[in-house]
Amino acid sequence: MQPDPSDAYEALVQFLYRAPIGLAQIAPDGTVDMLNPMASSLLMPIARNSGLDNLYAVLAPIAPQLPQLAGAFREPSGVICEGLRAPLPPELTAPGSPQVLAISLMKLDSERLMAVVTDATLEVQREQETLLRRLRNAARTDALTRMPNREAVREQLQHLVTRPLSAGDFAVLFMNCDRFRQINDTLGQAAGDELLVQIADRIRGALRPPSDRIDTIGGRGQLAARVGGDEFVVVLDGMRSREDAERVAGRILDALARPFRVQGQEVVCGTSLGLAWGADTLLGGARDADEVLRDAGIAMVEAKRAGGARHLVFAASMRERAERRAGIEAELRQALAEEQLFVVYQPVVGLLPDGGTDYAAGVEALVRWRHPVRGIVPPVEFIGVAEECGLIGALGDFVLERSCRDFMDWRARLGEAAPRRIAVNLSRAQLGQPGWIDSVRRVLQVTGIAPEQLQLEVTESLAAQDQGIQQRLHELKALGIQLALDDFGTGYSSLSSLHLLPVDTVKIDRSFVCQADTSQHHRVLIEATVKVAQSLGMKTVAEGIETASQAEVVRAQNCAKGQGYFYSRPLASDDLLAWLASHEAIAA
Repeated sequence: MQPDPSDAYEALVQFLYRAPIGLAQIAPDGTVDMLNPMASSLLMPIARNSGLDNLYAVLAPIAPQLPQLAGAFREPSGVICEGLRAPLPPELTAPGSPQVLAISLMKLDSERLMAVVTDATLEVQREQETLLRRLRNAARTDALTRMPNREAVREQLQHLVTRPLSAGDFAVLFMNCDRFRQINDTLGQAAGDELLVQIADRIRGALRPPSDRIDTIGGRGQLAARVGGDEFVVVLDGMRSREDAERVAGRILDALARPFRVQGQEVVCGTSLGLAWGADTLLGGARDADEVLRDAGIAMVEAKRAGGARHLVFAASMRERAERRAGIEAELRQALAEEQLFVVYQPVVGLLPDGGTDYAAGVEALVRWRHPVRGIVPPVEFIGVAEECGLIGALGDFVLERSCRDFMDWRARLGEAAPRRIAVNLSRAQLGQPGWIDSVRRVLQVTGIAPEQLQLEVTESLAAQDQGIQQRLHELKALGIQLALDDFGTGYSSLSSLHLLPVDTVKIDRSFVCQADTSQHHRVLIEATVKVAQSLGMKTVAEGIETASQAEVVRAQNCAKGQGYFYSRPLASDDLLAWLASHEAIAA
């Protein structure tokens, strides 16, 4: 039995009438031959007063390219365009009505085209939400380690800070690598990046269960993040006690204490960790995520100041000290700008073999701060702050140039009676500053001081630890400048490695000298240092001589020079000249 053609036609009409998409059959010029109800519904808000006789005319405000696309299509049939997105202008939309239409155009034959029009508003909104979610996740992820970043930590912490205390406690672990800058400078940035990735992996591995993110804000668990440079943070939620958080901290530090393998080299990079216990820091005055992070960071700095490779728990007294240091930092910046800093000079005397004393052997330059309100600020109160905040380089450069100028002034005024050498302390910041050797060369030129009259001093621990620093020392040596190893006996080098360092003078630390007249052990250490230094062609200076008996002991041990309160306290420039004159008069 053949199907009734009228039934098939009726079914097609019913399909077109009920179809949830807009269908329009048009002529090549856009004239509408057939339009189903859904197409009329979607197009009517656009057409308004112009009618629906020509599809191209109706869609001209939102899809003017349709006639050109159709005219350029040369195939006998096929898809001209598919899923063309056409946002509707705000004036053509109403609340709840379509905001975006999707338009497809197909060529049926030379005389007929079929247009499909659908409401793409929800689809576009879903795509935008997906994109925003991806962008948000990207904005919360560290590109190098693929860990969450500071923004993710702040978001999680903000939830923890604002929820009721009864919901459970949390802890924040703030970590900073103790020697990352030296490793990065020595091995290069690529090696530094590789080390950071390994550190991130070890932190994740030390957490139980191993996880580096919390997918639902408010969920209980662990979040490990890199918050900048070589700084990492772990947020622990749902902790039963502070001791549990400290055990996690210890586990992480143990994991990070093991040597790393970076570009074929074994690298040890200790970590300082500050722990902020949620209840304590909130009760102590922290009000939001940033302040909790600040407190954990303060504890980390205290751990680093205590020697590094350890963890400390935040206490309110730490915040008070940090605020005082911040105040000193601000005032110190002002002091540099307003020339409140000045230089004093402590004499370094020659211990002559015949028992005499050469009072014009040299001086050591030391910085002081004349505060407009507090008076003279001791160096112990601001040198450490200057190192932490990055001002030590500028401070050291000020001392270097000022002391060289003063030295040349003394030479002009006193001639041969003036000190023959001036010693200036160096910091890591200066030695690590690109182009700093050129700055030293400039000081030599503008002041006129001879290179051999300038002695630059570096601490034993600094000279022994870093190959980059040793390279800079060799560059200074090439300029003809004298180099001294300060505080010898307190750092990392030893007598057996002394020959590896490019220094001319070894300064024996005051901790040995102060017991030289009462301890045979310390006398033996001084004697051994002097003999090894002499065998290497180096001079020795005994620091911190405070009594006549100490002076006698170091002279008996053949120290070349001595320095300390027994001879003189640090003096202002004019007072130094008076001191020199008084000893010259006594000698006469």
